Amino acid sequence: MDKFLLQQQVLERLAEDLQQAEQAARAAHEVATHEENIAENKYDTLGLEAAYLATGQARRAEAIRQAMANWRQFRPSPYDASKGIQLGALVCLVDADDKQQHLFLGPDGGSMKLVSGAQIVQVISREAPLGRALLGKCEGDEVSIQVAPHRQQFEVLRVD
Repeated sequence: MDKFLLQQQVLERLAEDLQQAEQAARAAHEVATHEENIAENKYDTLGLEAAYLATGQARRAEAIRQAMANWRQFRPSPYDASKGIQLGALVCLVDADDKQQHLFLGPDGGSMKLVSGAQIVQVISREAPLGRALLGKCEGDEVSIQVAPHRQQFEVLRVD
């Protein structure tokens, strides 16, 4: 799997998300400022609610812009077994049922699934519970995380 191509897919997906967030912010702003939505009494809150929504969408758009900047600056380095799994690693995990999953450990804002060839690759950040658990691990190591009442265990099969 090519890390550069995965990075480009993440940037494309973030660009789509940014466009949607900006459109939603514009639409909410228009509703909030439209003359028909001026409050007529204290119970008329449509304009106020739309203003809150517009602010939230603007914040979401800014967070996506920041994530895009982080992904543009991101330079995944080759796996170094002496350091273990680090940011930029492509990891293949296997669970107790022999089900494999492929992960790409990237900067923030990337939680998404991508397709590389015939493989589905889950992009996670180092802040995600599984991302934190993987840092420093090597091939053959076991990783476990608590998900609600269940503990999930994996073995690190491969790292690139």
